[in-house]
Amino acid sequence: MTRVVLLDTETTGISHRMGDRIIEIGAVEMVDGQLTGREYHTYLQPDRAVHWAARRVHGISDAMLVGKPRFASQAESLLAFVRGSEVVAHNAAFDTGFIDSELRRMGHGSTLAEHCRITCSLRLARARFPGLPNKLDDLLQRFAISHQREKHGALLDAQLLAQVLTKLR
Repeated sequence: MTRVVLLDTETTGISHRMGDRIIEIGAVEMVDGQLTGREYHTYLQPDRAVHWAARRVHGISDAMLVGKPRFASQAESLLAFVRGSEVVAHNAAFDTGFIDSELRRMGHGSTLAEHCRITCSLRLARARFPGLPNKLDDLLQRFAISHQREKHGALLDAQLLAQVLTKLR
């Protein structure tokens, strides 16, 4: 049995090193190349404003995050969901950098890679289609995967990445 978790995050901005935070995590499970229906999804209170440029990408406003849980209260459920799997993320360094930053911030003492094996689908795409644009939208178009997406969303993007991965591998 091969268990793969497709994961995506949305954030307040582009740099966890500059203090940007995760505001949404979405993940879907595939076993032996088939979606199982198991999903992990949460919005998070980042305790900082969402940058206007990030808001243009995902459409998540500060007001939408009022009353949402903080990462520290969701960390164990996220790690339990991915534990022992291969986690695939498009531009994995971005998502894992943010998750690892949140884990450090709460004093967890581990990284995401200590709980799962991480694969970057952007690297897979660049190896298969060198010299071509390989953003998720490019791959959706290249593989003729229909979707209704105006804005990025972590759960929707994880679901779309699952469809891309089946054609990419």
